Amino acid sequence: MSAHFGHQLDPRARQLLRALIAQYIADGQPVGSRTLAKNSGLDVSPATIRNVMADLEELGLLAAPHTSAGRVPTAQGYRMFVDSLLELKPLDEPQIDALRRELPTQAPTQDLLNGVSSLLSEVTHFVGVVTVPKREEFPFRHIDFVAIGGNRVLVILVFADNEVQNRVVTTQHVYSPSELEQVSNFLNANYAGLRMSEIRERLKREMRETSARLHQLMVAAADVAQQGFPDQTNADMLIKGQVNLMGAQVAADMDSLRELFEAFQRKRDLLNLLENCSRAEGVRLFIGEESGFNPLGAYSLVTAPYGVDGRILGVLGVIGPTRMAYQRVIPVVQATAQILSGALAAAS
Repeated sequence: MSAHFGHQLDPRARQLLRALIAQYIADGQPVGSRTLAKNSGLDVSPATIRNVMADLEELGLLAAPHTSAGRVPTAQGYRMFVDSLLELKPLDEPQIDALRRELPTQAPTQDLLNGVSSLLSEVTHFVGVVTVPKREEFPFRHIDFVAIGGNRVLVILVFADNEVQNRVVTTQHVYSPSELEQVSNFLNANYAGLRMSEIRERLKREMRETSARLHQLMVAAADVAQQGFPDQTNADMLIKGQVNLMGAQVAADMDSLRELFEAFQRKRDLLNLLENCSRAEGVRLFIGEESGFNPLGAYSLVTAPYGVDGRILGVLGVIGPTRMAYQRVIPVVQATAQILSGALAAAS
């Protein structure tokens, strides 16, 4: 739709729309014809500008708030601005290095992701969001088992990305400390470097192929691994900087802000939207109602996927008012996804 409008507009209308949106993003006040006459760089009268603004309003690219003679961009206006009128420049190497220095290096993944969501929030002054990869996605480096009574076992898992997880599991049978040591030695010797799902599949396959003597050890390994490496169905995400939106919204928007905060609490629907974003390559931008997610109706969402070795592990992004400096936020989201992917690749 925006591209269609872009072809309809003559150069003067395009320049006025670009100037109006840039002015509105800068100060948040409806923009009038006198302001545009001064700031647009065009040698035209306020009357001519008023006529062009009326045309842009008719096309659905601008709207007139009741309280002002000025105009504000609509979601369609912003969309055309981003797609057709905005020159996006990737961050240069010094800027990327500055972002990289803000993140904890060689930290467990959870700390790194926390750092990323905080960094996105601090740099953009909006909300930073990052989906947390399932542990299934990471190879394990080492495993230990400790018998803690009956058929309860403490599983200590060290993953390739430095994350350590402790889980208490209930096994089918009671195992002695020496049996558990045998199992951990077996898993560490044969399965280190594999992901959880790969280990489960290989154990099942190899149990069908092994001799009776080894079979007992395989059964024990499969039993403990099944409990210790559960399928993780509950995805999660980290959200930082919600308070930033309170300063960005006027009192009339408090209902939409409350609805968004409730969505942050629930997480599930927002997670579904972000996980859908992970299926697309590169940066995605939803302006206002484009996301199809009601609580984001008054906001924009900029996302980019991150991953390792061609595997998408999750999505990061920024949520802010539709009146955001897109030319600054989009390159930051893009660069942060690249930095996070690089950090995870170095750790694994």
